[in-house]
Amino acid sequence: MLDKNGIAKRIAKELEDGYFVNLGIGIPTLVANYIPDGIAVEFQSENGVLGMGPFPYEGEEDADIINAGKQTITTMPGASFFDSATSFNMIRGQHVDLTILGAMEVAENGDIANWKIPGMMVKGMGGAMDLVASAENIIVAMMHTNRAGASKLLSKCSLPLTGVKCVKKVVTNLAVLSITEDGFKLLERAPGVSVEEIEKATEGKLIIEGNVPEMVLD
Repeated sequence: MLDKNGIAKRIAKELEDGYFVNLGIGIPTLVANYIPDGIAVEFQSENGVLGMGPFPYEGEEDADIINAGKQTITTMPGASFFDSATSFNMIRGQHVDLTILGAMEVAENGDIANWKIPGMMVKGMGGAMDLVASAENIIVAMMHTNRAGASKLLSKCSLPLTGVKCVKKVVTNLAVLSITEDGFKLLERAPGVSVEEIEKATEGKLIIEGNVPEMVLD
């Protein structure tokens, strides 16, 4: 199965030349480290950055240059900084081609829960609500199961929803799945992971058609 960097590396293969991409907090931020050769993309962060680069090397961090998760980042030549109002105008105006988010749960119909666990204190939902309401292409980066081993790919989310029927694709440490009208369709499996293991780890309806290939990461 993949680690977090492996998930990010696989998602990076979804990037296309000229894309404007919003990276959510967590695993999605790692995608900036794996831009495929030969393409140019612009990473946007909702706190007001366009043109994010990979994470800085240790000792080269600038505490004033951060992403929405308050991690220090680098910027690419031509990067720009702006206020949150401008940032959310980009998002609400659908000027972002691809949104990559983390999640606590995803349902087989594309619902996503990624902002609150009841009983736990949170500062707010952040920009997630705007992102899922405005984006037309959402990929979720997440672990397939929680720490207790229970599936996070469900028939119905148990946590408060962030968005309804909005997720297009999910990349986990076990598999790549698309959201269809009939459920999760298994597209690829992580290297060394069997279809049976993915079936066991998926609570929602899983559609398997023919021979499911392994992910190609390099």
